[in-house]
Amino acid sequence: MKMLGIKVPKQDAEKVRKKLIELGLLDTNFKVKHEGEFVIFPVKEKIEGFEIVEETFERAKKRFHSYREVVEIPSELGHLLPSSFDIIGDIAIIELPEELIPYGENIGRAILRAHKHIKAVFAKGSKVLGEYRVRELIHLAGEKRTETIHRENGIRLKLDVAKVYFSPRLATERMRIFEKTKEGEIIFDMFAGIGPYSILLAKKAKIVFACDINPWAIKYLEENKKLNKVENVVPILGDVRKVAGQIKADRVIMNLPKFAHEFLKEAMISVKKGGVVHYYGFSHEDNLFDEHIEMIEMAAEELGKSVKILEKRKVRPYAPYQFNIAIDFAVF
Repeated sequence: MKMLGIKVPKQDAEKVRKKLIELGLLDTNFKVKHEGEFVIFPVKEKIEGFEIVEETFERAKKRFHSYREVVEIPSELGHLLPSSFDIIGDIAIIELPEELIPYGENIGRAILRAHKHIKAVFAKGSKVLGEYRVRELIHLAGEKRTETIHRENGIRLKLDVAKVYFSPRLATERMRIFEKTKEGEIIFDMFAGIGPYSILLAKKAKIVFACDINPWAIKYLEENKKLNKVENVVPILGDVRKVAGQIKADRVIMNLPKFAHEFLKEAMISVKKGGVVHYYGFSHEDNLFDEHIEMIEMAAEELGKSVKILEKRKVRPYAPYQFNIAIDFAVF
């Protein structure tokens, strides 16, 4: 079926396209046509000042802004659909309430349809558990694999989402620490995982000591060193308690929010006088920082040291009324 179009020279196409969108006249249900040195736009009505033609246009595939636009579930359960989910590389991980578990496959397929770059969808099957901080994952749709390469802050991170802990939601926080890091520093990443802090900070640091108790995390950290051509990261497999004190760092990263308070002394004996510790924790919104600062000050006092709080901030919401918080402090 023939329909209206306007024909413009290629060099004017982008300017015209923007103007048509602004006026609400571009018919986005159909694809733009290219014809030699000209571009033909499908339009909803005649527009003065342009060459009007009648053309047959190919129907465009509809783009969806959210998987919730295409998912097939009972309408009364629609309000339970999560508004967001984690994307790690080309893998999506979504947290579903119990009522939606029977519709998991439909939800997974809808995510694949709405997000073409996602190749596999999993649901969170448990809370983060065990000393390796991993969770059970339930396959919903797409490829049945859990290894991927995630890109953030100019680095690439290879990982298996079923074997190591990783949160893509901390990318901004990791860049904040990178911006505070000075050239030539010695860094101690106490709970390094696959190296999202370590690999990034290695761009500025003299050396980064990266410790983790999970052998899979250290395996991927070694791979990520090669992937990013980084030489100055030293992976250490083992309990950080056995490493603490053997390193004297300018900056210590404590990214273990649930248990970081248990390792405050280890951090303090591993940092130079005047060095900085980046501490992470979980808090209720009614009392975000006081309890954590009290634990920091008590640990320092027991070691005969003092601390100066440099910055405290909310990193991200973690659960209803709960936040992941960060406290930067110097040790003297």
